[in-house]
Amino acid sequence: MTRTARGEELAPLEIPITRTLIVSGAIASRDYQDVHHDAELARAKGSPDIFMNILTTNGLVGRYITDHFGPTAVLRKVAIRLGAPNYPGDTMVLRGTVEQVESSPEEATAVVRVVGANGIGNHVTGTVTVAVPQGPERPGTGGPA
Repeated sequence: MTRTARGEELAPLEIPITRTLIVSGAIASRDYQDVHHDAELARAKGSPDIFMNILTTNGLVGRYITDHFGPTAVLRKVAIRLGAPNYPGDTMVLRGTVEQVESSPEEATAVVRVVGANGIGNHVTGTVTVAVPQGPERPGTGGPA
């Protein structure tokens, strides 16, 4: 993480919001609430369609951060809040900005402000603290050991 600096913007990540993503995320996280898999019951409860659960969103935010910081990255803290629902047929774009960087001989940590927006507003906002072990370079990788 030695090349990460305060103010750095992470490359955006576009995630198509499909019914399959919403339903499979709910099943994988054992969230069997009908609003995450049954469009008719979701409409009966006032929603225009099924919508993504927070655990799926949390996983996507984690993926976004670890994709940027690499396979040795460890999420230390994820503090997110949901806003506009993610409905099928939309696209969520995740964006991140590094707010803080600290380094020790053992690891570097960064606090990243994350916003995930869809067609109706901000779906998720928050911060993620990520740590990356520091150490000698591994031959041929250019990255930490």
